[in-house]
Amino acid sequence: MSGHFVADSSVLLGRSLRHITRSLDTIITTTVTPIAMLLLFTYVFGGAINSGSESYVTYLLPGILLITIASGIAYTAFRLFLDMKGGIFERFQSMPIARSAVLWAHVLTSVIANLISVAVVVLVAFAMGFRTSAGPLAWLAVLGILVLFTLALTWIAVIPGLTAKSADGASAFSYPLIFLPFVSSAFVPTGTMPGPVRAFAEHQPVTSIVNTIRDLFAERPVGAGIWTALAWCVGILAVAYFFANVIYRRKIS
Repeated sequence: MSGHFVADSSVLLGRSLRHITRSLDTIITTTVTPIAMLLLFTYVFGGAINSGSESYVTYLLPGILLITIASGIAYTAFRLFLDMKGGIFERFQSMPIARSAVLWAHVLTSVIANLISVAVVVLVAFAMGFRTSAGPLAWLAVLGILVLFTLALTWIAVIPGLTAKSADGASAFSYPLIFLPFVSSAFVPTGTMPGPVRAFAEHQPVTSIVNTIRDLFAERPVGAGIWTALAWCVGILAVAYFFANVIYRRKIS
């Protein structure tokens, strides 16, 4: 990675972050929705759901964190779409800027913004009774998984950001991603689901990621589950990164 790329990415990252600070409603919106879901499921539905020996808010939090990220990446696609339609990309092409730095600035902005939203949600969960015996290494492992998950979804978001015909179309892709945790172990144990739904829930990426984070928070052995979670994140990231860059090169050629 050249110094030229790092310097250009840093400058463009600063630009993207300034845009967020001027429209804090972006972070507020992506934080309020998962917090509302956390409150709703904990205080309305939580009493009817058997989550085992742990409190329901503790059981629920890992899934809510993934929903927080899935909600936040819609704004990455939206901001990228606005840059495409606003002619910023053409302007950058006339300047001595590393081409890949433009995309990486948006991606890193997404990571920073989503981590802020995740931190707020975790603080609210603590206020609601979330408790964990996780030590520093377990927290670092959770952070690493969330960052990797954010990178994977953000590179997916880059694709509609580059190809969408409208602003609504750029962000609408995130709806299936937000829905996916509902058919996983995020809200209820998969063992309570009917056969076909259970089979899907147990073999989709959200379940392995949620279960791994849940085990890390409880300081339980993660076993092979963590490798399944990492394989999903890395695999999605690699595929999305490849196609996003192919589309980007075609757009600027």
